[in-house]
Amino acid sequence: MANNPLLQIEQDYNQSIWMDNLTRNLIQSGELKEMITTRGIVGITSNPAIFQKAISGNVVYDADIEAGIKAGKSVQDIYESLVFDDIRNACDIFRGIYQQSDGLDGYVSIEVPPDLAHNAEKTIAEAKRYYSEIGRDNVMIKIPGTPEGLRAVEEVIAAGINVNVTLLFSVQSYVETAWAFIRGLEARAAKGEDISNIASVASFFISRIDINVDARLDKLIEAAQDDAKKEELRAMKGKFAIANAKIAYQKYKEIIQTDRWKALSAKGAKMQRLLWASTGTKDPNYSDVLYVDELIGPNTVNTLPPATIEACADHCDVASRIETNVEEAYKLAEELPKLGINLDEVMDELIIDGIDKFIQPFESLIKSLQEKVDKLMPV
Repeated sequence: MANNPLLQIEQDYNQSIWMDNLTRNLIQSGELKEMITTRGIVGITSNPAIFQKAISGNVVYDADIEAGIKAGKSVQDIYESLVFDDIRNACDIFRGIYQQSDGLDGYVSIEVPPDLAHNAEKTIAEAKRYYSEIGRDNVMIKIPGTPEGLRAVEEVIAAGINVNVTLLFSVQSYVETAWAFIRGLEARAAKGEDISNIASVASFFISRIDINVDARLDKLIEAAQDDAKKEELRAMKGKFAIANAKIAYQKYKEIIQTDRWKALSAKGAKMQRLLWASTGTKDPNYSDVLYVDELIGPNTVNTLPPATIEACADHCDVASRIETNVEEAYKLAEELPKLGINLDEVMDELIIDGIDKFIQPFESLIKSLQEKVDKLMPV
């Protein structure tokens, strides 16, 4: 255990390792508890795609689905009862970590319906309802970092609810997220309410950025006339997502030095941590722990899919790298637009695609649940 890189990351470099996966099988088999012990997992995230995979075709949920049918519940209500139970049980498993870390870790994240990404009022209402009905103080409500989502974040934080702001791709979107969090705390403090027990993370997506930018670089490589230019462009592949994250981390450091943040910190507020999301490597040409090794640094979270957790436990190369090659990161961010790669366009594409990647499995899950309800419905 002493040689487990995951534990070394947490103990020596003050980065928390969360897992991006949740199923009832994990909970009931005891595997989740075991991973906390053997892999050092201190939090968990979920999303509609994860629950679609967990519930569809899985008989472990059938008894509860049948109970929902007998109770006359709608398909939507059955879905929520399944998911809320899993979230509650996971929260209970992580409660010891939540208490031992004084509310820094031990959180379980659940996302509001993804089709509300552009509706602030409904997002606020659902976030409050989810938090109330789940009834666990170590649950985090995931809200997409759209302009409307950030309006919701501010109000939900002001209401004293933990928030995981998801689908952040650009550095500017992270900065706006941090200030939405700060405004929410300020509003709460202005009412004389406690701000010391509220936690938030800003989920900054990684691998999807490289997929998009690398595809654009491939087109430039194909069009390049000389070998030297092709080689120069190839050297840029697989670099921008990490560079982008390193720049975001510099912004984080700037924000926690502002007077506004210091005033909140003096009242016991915990800073919203950057969370590296989408850190499973999608390109087989890159290391399967690329987005772990290169983003180790203090006061951050890395949420890993199970395969990446196992890969890291086996062969992560642990060292603090979040503040290495920062100048090169800024240079790359300046160079890509000069090549004709519009980074604003990249980020806009990614958030549209990201919302769609959550809406589609959510709709698929509701459809498959309806089919299962129809099948289990007594004649």
